[in-house]
Amino acid sequence: MNLFSSGCGRGLRAALAALQAFGAAALLAQGVVPAAAPPSNATPVSIQVDLGKQLGAYKQIYGWFGYDEANFTTMRHGTELLKELHDLSPVPVHIRAHHLLTSGDGVAELKFSSTNVYTEDANGKPVYYFKLLDGIFDAYKAAGVRPMVELGFMPKDLAADLPGQQDLPYQVHYPGRTTSGKSNNPPKDYAKWGELVRVVTAHLVARYGKEEVLQWYFEVWNEPDIDYWHSTPENYWKLYDYAVAGVRAALPGARVGGPASTSPGRDKAHAFLDAFLKHVNSDKSAADGKPIPIDFISFHAKGQPTIKDGKVTMGINRELTDADKGFELIATYPKFKNLPIIISEADPEGCAACSSKVNPANNYRNGTMYPSYTAVAYKALFDLQDRHKVNLISMLSWSFEFEDKDFFEGFRSLATNGVDKPVLNVFRMFGLMSGERVATTSTGQVPLDTLVSTGVQSAPDIDAMATKADREAAVLVWNYHDADGPAEAAPTTITVGGIPAGVHRVLLEHYRIDETHSNAYTVWKVMGSPQKPTTQQYADLQAAGQLELLTAPEWLEVANGQVRITTDMPRQATSLLRLKW
Repeated sequence: MNLFSSGCGRGLRAALAALQAFGAAALLAQGVVPAAAPPSNATPVSIQVDLGKQLGAYKQIYGWFGYDEANFTTMRHGTELLKELHDLSPVPVHIRAHHLLTSGDGVAELKFSSTNVYTEDANGKPVYYFKLLDGIFDAYKAAGVRPMVELGFMPKDLAADLPGQQDLPYQVHYPGRTTSGKSNNPPKDYAKWGELVRVVTAHLVARYGKEEVLQWYFEVWNEPDIDYWHSTPENYWKLYDYAVAGVRAALPGARVGGPASTSPGRDKAHAFLDAFLKHVNSDKSAADGKPIPIDFISFHAKGQPTIKDGKVTMGINRELTDADKGFELIATYPKFKNLPIIISEADPEGCAACSSKVNPANNYRNGTMYPSYTAVAYKALFDLQDRHKVNLISMLSWSFEFEDKDFFEGFRSLATNGVDKPVLNVFRMFGLMSGERVATTSTGQVPLDTLVSTGVQSAPDIDAMATKADREAAVLVWNYHDADGPAEAAPTTITVGGIPAGVHRVLLEHYRIDETHSNAYTVWKVMGSPQKPTTQQYADLQAAGQLELLTAPEWLEVANGQVRITTDMPRQATSLLRLKW
């Protein structure tokens, strides 16, 4: 697929189809051009970009993705999507998946997967099987992406029987509580757990090479502060100690970390993260009595959408509060303040596999609200990093694809049956930014403190984020509100200043995500929402899923080191303005 495409052909097809649906075909047949949209009554917005005022490096924190169902990796649309993720970023993309050590037959289902990497014989001797795990990691290699190796969950033959729970099943199927089975139990033998991790790491080094695996991140478990871990915090410290000792025994210098705990904006999760940091800061390893290695710190940040007055209302403040509190806590540890921080799940809410059939609020994932939300969060995470002077390297989106489900069923995913959703295009926009972050101001901006405390509840957030590299700049612009619903487009003027002396013209490429651009969901609805699209319809949907230009590229005259761009920003729209000279 082409990553970028002009909107002229696709936009015309979609517009024609929409007009026909409303009975306007006769007018078109007579050559009547539809009237232009009336002028907007929305308050005009002025955005200023100062290319001369640098804020800090533009790190590719967007290039991280994850999912529960590791076995989707090797399925048709999984392998296709991995290649697309590789192609959207100039630097390696990292992929995190649950269930890399879980027992089972390798058949994916919602919120569960397996590799059957570890079993024991009749004498309790470990038996290792790598075919399924190798298939997953081989797919990563073939696509050119890098694994973030999440060490979990507990193999069946290694899982302890907890008191009073001997009859607990190993796996609980969705929609049951999938974290309630023995796969989330502690090990019956921590030394065997450490040896499992050592053997798996050694196998990865042998198969993919030492220098390659040294670029990966090894994270111990997932959300051990809730029911993903059926034991105490202290036993998680022990699990961590044995795991990182096993990784380092196989590969000295490997990047290890955790704890992948939940939202630090909640008191219990904040206390868990603090206690973990105290453990690695001050204690000795339960595995070998040595100082405890940690090369990165991970936690999760989640929003909380609700249904109000029959429409979805996002909770972006919850996600940003989690990041704010997590960064604030880490900054109190001088030993850890400069360590990389990986938000190893950064999302608008908590359940990727819960479709809009389960929760109608989740239908926001199909359209333009998800990408505009992500753009707001993206800038805010950089701003919070700067405020707390910490080192954020990842905003990992827990979204991938769900094989053989209905088109646009409302899962938190990047694509649906091989058709890219609008949210994937905002990550493509992020991939077109580079260099240094530079200062922006906007008359329509919601202040950072308000975003963190209450979100976007009154006036919309019409704001921008900008970068400058060698002979180019990029400005990301959005019109976001937490509450879904119609609103007039905002007349927006973007003034880009600080263009180098001697530059008289710049080339503008204006990319857009809105209802009629970079949006396969709109096209699918105009088609009549087919669950079995024709071959031509499927090709049109795939084309509509690509990042699209709003207008043809144009050369702009530079005056006094500035160019001025005017556009109407629809509600929940996102634009990327690329300038080259």
